[in-house]
Amino acid sequence: MRKTQPKRASAPTPPVVAATPDLHDKQSERDHRDLRIDKVGVRGLRFPVQVRDKTHGSLQSTVATIGLFVDLPKEFKGTHMSRFVEVLNAHGSVIHVENITEILRAMQRRLHAETSHLEMEFPFFLVKKAPATGKEGVMDYTVRFDAAACGESLDFVLTVKVNVTTLCPCSKAISRFGAHNQRGEVTVSLRSDRLVWIEEVIALVESSASSELYSLLKRPDEKAVTERAYENPVFVEDLVRNVALRLNALTEVTWYKVEAENYESIHNHNAYACIEKS
Repeated sequence: MRKTQPKRASAPTPPVVAATPDLHDKQSERDHRDLRIDKVGVRGLRFPVQVRDKTHGSLQSTVATIGLFVDLPKEFKGTHMSRFVEVLNAHGSVIHVENITEILRAMQRRLHAETSHLEMEFPFFLVKKAPATGKEGVMDYTVRFDAAACGESLDFVLTVKVNVTTLCPCSKAISRFGAHNQRGEVTVSLRSDRLVWIEEVIALVESSASSELYSLLKRPDEKAVTERAYENPVFVEDLVRNVALRLNALTEVTWYKVEAENYESIHNHNAYACIEKS
């Protein structure tokens, strides 16, 4: 008998792929409202960053909330939002503060912009020792960078927010015992022609208040902090003036704005003061 040969399996037919239509670039359409946009981009992007730490001479890892923006000429309908994230990711999975200038320049090139802006806000951490027992605790401070490139020129503003204790001089003067005190928030923004360390700004503010704050206090520490504040009463006006005097002594600082807000403990409102060096 003749053996029948098994049938060979036929090759599968490749699927028919429909031609992809051209994707229209809507953002690049002409706009006829004759209005230039100063800043357009993305905001609220969370990204790992590393900031140089003066105390240990190393890099501190933290997470920043970032905004990236460029100007938009009047003839264009919109910008390309995805390109901002591409520029950020092109610098690796962690952003170093030293890369800010590179990111600004890359945005100018990638988005064909005259100006570019970067805002970055993050928690900065310091280990502090309690004043009496020396026990260590970690304190956090809010730090913000606002950087901009316009053509070839660069601008950089450092902002540091520091919480402190303030004790009211008036309350101390008119009371038979005690005086009301409260937590205050000091915001310092500055420009400089040389590096100013974040830790330097924090120390400058804390030395200007009735007392600095700590994350860990035992009873001997609470006694020390309370008595220190009582012996060093400051109005909110005193606070901003004290900070401004210390900033005036830093020749590298070319501009500053100091704001202080006391969250009053016996009033239903806050006390506020501000000094700006033009």
